[in-house]
Amino acid sequence: MTLENLLKKKINIQKEAGCYRSLIVGDPGLLDFTSNDYLGLAKSAELKHAIEAGLSDQQKLNGSTGSRLLSGNSKTIEDIEIKLASIFKSDSTLIFNSGYTANLAILSSIPDRHDTILYDEYAHASIKDGARLSLAKRMSFRHNDLNDLEAKLKKVEGSAFVVVESIYSMDGDECPLESLVSLSELYGATLILDEAHATGVIGPGGAGMAVSMHFENRIGIRVHTFGKAMGIHGACVAGSAKLQKYLVNFARPFIYTTAPDMHSVVAIEESFNHLAKNQILQTELNDRIRIFVTAMQGCEQLIPSKSSIQGFVVSGNENVRSIANYLQRRRFDVRPILSPTVALGRERIRICLHTFNSVEEIKSLATELKALSKSDFAPLIKQLS
Repeated sequence: MTLENLLKKKINIQKEAGCYRSLIVGDPGLLDFTSNDYLGLAKSAELKHAIEAGLSDQQKLNGSTGSRLLSGNSKTIEDIEIKLASIFKSDSTLIFNSGYTANLAILSSIPDRHDTILYDEYAHASIKDGARLSLAKRMSFRHNDLNDLEAKLKKVEGSAFVVVESIYSMDGDECPLESLVSLSELYGATLILDEAHATGVIGPGGAGMAVSMHFENRIGIRVHTFGKAMGIHGACVAGSAKLQKYLVNFARPFIYTTAPDMHSVVAIEESFNHLAKNQILQTELNDRIRIFVTAMQGCEQLIPSKSSIQGFVVSGNENVRSIANYLQRRRFDVRPILSPTVALGRERIRICLHTFNSVEEIKSLATELKALSKSDFAPLIKQLS
């Protein structure tokens, strides 16, 4: 079979399954209820100016010129890693180009063939992909189910690594962190916490859930992503100084990739500086979440969540696509989440709340959703298609 025929066959299978994806350019005229820019920092003119002002003439290179082990390292990036360690209350941090790369680096390099990786079934694709790259055994456990996790910890071979997220990106719910910390300690497992959707929105200075609950010294590895609430790009791994040295020596996604450019590095520092001066943004975001959840009371399709991420279940890929199109025509930029990204029958409209969403906009969206929840989807979808 030729390459073109092979690609065509697999694309057709994807289409027949109702899972075909395509890139779209968002309509700037729609009301943003889909981006991960929870605090509005990606849109902040003040932050943009601070980043540009923070770049010295010596730092205004178009690129970093190489990996950090060759020509891409600098005093600037090392100083910012020290600053991040202070924010995240860790001995050390190591900057990566993305949270995806950071998860690949950790899971592909630390657990070996004698070990076991246990990850929450709702964990991000980067966690699952990192586990696949590892030589270790890997098992998922039921979402936030401590009994299932403990049953599997009892069967672990070698060292155990438990991988969870602070806030899950599809349901918006939190992990039971206190119990996870205790259970991991009981079985001598290393807990790895992905703080992607908690960084910026939780904890002093956006330090995340672990710091807010004073567990930073009881969690072996934390991943903080900056491309969501911090409004920029990149990520870091927070942990011990020995962890940082290990990753520099053994993590292939760190060793063999070009370092972030200086603009991206300075942006990390300035973004956290900006949040430190505007901590009120967290309060404003929590107010928006409360307004939405209150307005949606009694709606059975709403997935319970206290975070910026809210889910409105519409079963079936074609159905949820139609409902998303319906809401977009009413100026709400929301997107459908299809199976197999989420479980079959649990397809949903994913709604992200932001500090820049007005109270009126939030209540209007809630009104539309509640009206949809009371209607029979079938004739409505037929009318829309």
